[in-house]
Formats: sequence, C-alpha cells, structure tokens
Amino acid sequence: MTDSVFGTSASATGAVEQRMRIQLEVNGQRIEREVLVRQHLVDFLREELGLTGSHLGCEHGVCGACSVIVDGELVRGCLTLAVQAQGKAVETIEGLSDSGQLAILQQAFLEHNAMQCGFCTPGMLLTARALMQELLEPSREVIREYMSGNYCRCTGYQAIVDAIETAIRRSKALGAANSLGSAKESLAPSTSGTVSASEVSL
Repeated sequence: MTDSVFGTSASATGAVEQRMRIQLEVNGQRIEREVLVRQHLVDFLREELGLTGSHLGCEHGVCGACSVIVDGELVRGCLTLAVQAQGKAVETIEGLSDSGQLAILQQAFLEHNAMQCGFCTPGMLLTARALMQELLEPSREVIREYMSGNYCRCTGYQAIVDAIETAIRRSKALGAANSLGSAKESLAPSTSGTVSASEVSL
C-alpha cells in the first residue's frame, strides 16, 4: 500500500497499537485519515465519517447488514479492514441513494412493504442492485438464492423478492424506452439546413 504513513498509539489499556494513514474515495469525495490497522471498514465509515446507513449486525460476514461497494464490488464491511480500502473507491447506501441510482429499487421496496424495521434494508438494496447489474433476467428462484446472504427478521423475504422482481421489470421497461428515444433522435432529419463533416459518409 503506497503513500501510506505508519504510526503507533497507546490504547486505553496501555497497549501500543499500530496506525496507518490511508487515502480513499468515499461517495465521490476524496478522504484522508489515520486509522487503526485493525479497524474494520464499516466502523470507519460509521465512526469516522458519520455514514451510519451501513449497519453492524452479526460482525461475522453472515447477515449482510454491513454491505458496501468497493471498486464496484459488493463486500462485507465487517470483514474488510479500512486499510484495505487504501486507494480505492467506496460507495455506501447514502451516496447511491443521493445520486438516484437506487430510486427504482427504493420505490419498489416501498410499494411492496419490503422494509419494516429497516435495519437490513441498506444491505438488501445494495445486494439487489448488484443482482440487477449482474443478471438481466433472473428467475424468482435465482433472486432468492442471490439474496440469501442478507438476513431479514421482519418481512419473511416474500415482499423483498416481489419488490426486486418489480424493479427489474421497470428497469427493463425504462431501458427499452430510452433506447427507443435514442433511435428516434438518430433517425430524425436535420433541421439546421447544413451538413457537418461528421455527417458526410465517404
């Protein structure tokens, strides 16, 4: 890990703990902090940056509540050390929600009552987004299998699967509509009265 500075500090018990300066991008913002080398990424996001949308559940990588995106890959924040994010791009539920990338999923979850206490919802949304990016037309059984690493104590999963199916249908319809609109624009006659060099076919 390049461009990193190591240091030490004393804990409450008097033990010397190693620290490291890291640089990373979080939700598009460049961040530089000195962290304990043993600090997990989800703790860093919550305690150091105030991004509390990623939750701590089992702390063993089983429940999926701590899920975040690192360099485009879905990871467990409770199993990933903050120092492992050195030089990488991290996206959290806050960043993806603010950018509108989860709007279709959020609306579908709301309509199907796929969130109740809300504790698991951020991890569910990020995992569902990863599913939709990876698989174009997953069956209901495939959706269940893909989401099986995320625990929910409230909904019984039925509503969550329903919501994801709805989001997939709407996303496909929106994509088809956008493609049709682009095709119509490309076929529309020029109204400028002139022809640019790029429009001339040799």
